[in-house]
Amino acid sequence: MSASHPPLRPTPSSGQLALTPRTITPLGTRAVPRSALTLSLAFPLSDADVAAQVRVALLEDQAFNDVSTLATVVSSRHVRSAIVARRDGVIAGVPLAVEAFCQLDSAVTIRVEAEDGTRVKAGDLVMHISGHARGMLSAERTALNYLQHLSGIATLTRRFVDAVTGTSAHILDTRKTTPGWRALEKYAVRAGGGTNHRMDLRSGVLIKDNHLAAIGGDIAMAVSRARGLAMSGTAIEVECDTLEQVVAAVVAGADWVLLDNMSIEQLREAVARCRGQVITEASGGVTLDTVRRIAETGVDRISVGALTHSAPALDLGLDFDGL
Repeated sequence: MSASHPPLRPTPSSGQLALTPRTITPLGTRAVPRSALTLSLAFPLSDADVAAQVRVALLEDQAFNDVSTLATVVSSRHVRSAIVARRDGVIAGVPLAVEAFCQLDSAVTIRVEAEDGTRVKAGDLVMHISGHARGMLSAERTALNYLQHLSGIATLTRRFVDAVTGTSAHILDTRKTTPGWRALEKYAVRAGGGTNHRMDLRSGVLIKDNHLAAIGGDIAMAVSRARGLAMSGTAIEVECDTLEQVVAAVVAGADWVLLDNMSIEQLREAVARCRGQVITEASGGVTLDTVRRIAETGVDRISVGALTHSAPALDLGLDFDGL
């Protein structure tokens, strides 16, 4: 390994700061204050958190001790490459991919062609990378893992959003996220044009069927207790399986009703009963085949757990284009 051009940086020691990379295209704004429902497309992690998150992923992959690359590629080899979309989709996770390459090669140069939230077609370039071959090869899988997973969520979200265009419905995510990845996966939903539901159990009240079962089904008592405990201005939402529960939630003073697994006819009637009084949200088994019909009932929100728990990865690849 060349001392003048170390293509793989040594495993960072605790507290060691990552060197600032040279990037031609600046990345989007980083962490900003968050509300429970509507968040701007600002990356949810600080620079320090991005560095720490990516470092863990690289260490998991033993990227600083890549035997295959060390054995086959000379330390002085410099290459150019590009991350290319193999399928149409929406990009998310660029800051994480950039960080992966930077941690393996502090002198890498990157030009971002498709920022997070950008629609791409098959064959479009996401970013150009120029640097040491060893660093690029060792960072490749981690960078693509971040990009493919988060872009997959953004892409699926965009398909749902497009499917309800022209209606008043907004597409929401849920808390069905990968443990430890919630902030990133919900960010990817926003990159695809979706809206975040509550971020965690503290940021909103959702009285679900099991809460009601635990207190004998008394919606009025549940709403009253929630109103007394929650901070002023916190929306109180009640999950309803029947039209009778919908009426009870409205009478009890709920702000929001979740219409769970209702038929199209039930949704229409529930929306009619709630109009002008509470926000309505449809949930339960929503698919791309059914979401348009659900939206046309007039519901305000449609929550889709599949956005985060079942989104297929977007096919992206790293292609070397010169030595």
